[in-house]
Amino acid sequence: MTPNSEDSPEPFWNLETRLASALLILAGFVGAAAYTHSEGYFVTFMTGNTERAVIGGFLGDHTLAFGAFTLIVSFLAGVLVASLCRRHWWRNHPHGATMLATAALTVAAVVDSAAYEREADLSLIPILFVAFAMGSLNTSFVKNGEVSIPVTYVTGTLVKLAQGVERHLAGGTHREWLGYAVQWLSFVLGALIGGLVSLVVEGGDMLYAAVIASAIVAAYTWRADLSWVRRQTPQE
Repeated sequence: MTPNSEDSPEPFWNLETRLASALLILAGFVGAAAYTHSEGYFVTFMTGNTERAVIGGFLGDHTLAFGAFTLIVSFLAGVLVASLCRRHWWRNHPHGATMLATAALTVAAVVDSAAYEREADLSLIPILFVAFAMGSLNTSFVKNGEVSIPVTYVTGTLVKLAQGVERHLAGGTHREWLGYAVQWLSFVLGALIGGLVSLVVEGGDMLYAAVIASAIVAAYTWRADLSWVRRQTPQE
């Protein structure tokens, strides 16, 4: 996007914006699915898990602390594995991370189905694979070796949104903040859809709903790959 070019600005609703919106909706959906059908586990909110890990230790709730800590480790593992794959196999291919996330969600669903006693709420083990999936999604947009569009952690997006509003008030344009607003609203929309689906789908079946949603998004990003690659520079 070239907000400083007033003569021929790039259309706002471009390929990157569409891809980001799709992935953010997916992240919101999966996050809601995991939270509503588990013991309140966060698979997208690692700040919350960090606080839970520390507070659980102080309160003597070692189960809470252990669960939060392992979720952080799984999330980091997803980022690491997807980053390695991106470097060696799917450079500039957003669909690679989504396919890895779909595979991890599928494993989560299979693990939950294979449990001897399936309960209404999901256990920690399948949720760890969901956290891995969410970590991998965050490697979809990388520039100069760093994440350019965060997919699951929207706190930073909200900070950038507020800063963009300030720049707009100082003489900039609506493009200073509109992109961040769309990203946040996409995440909210995904969480809303996930919450609505959770009203009619229970327990482990919610994981299969997440797999289907992730597969649909992966198919969309795969179709967009050719256009995406043509738009990228040789070096990130």
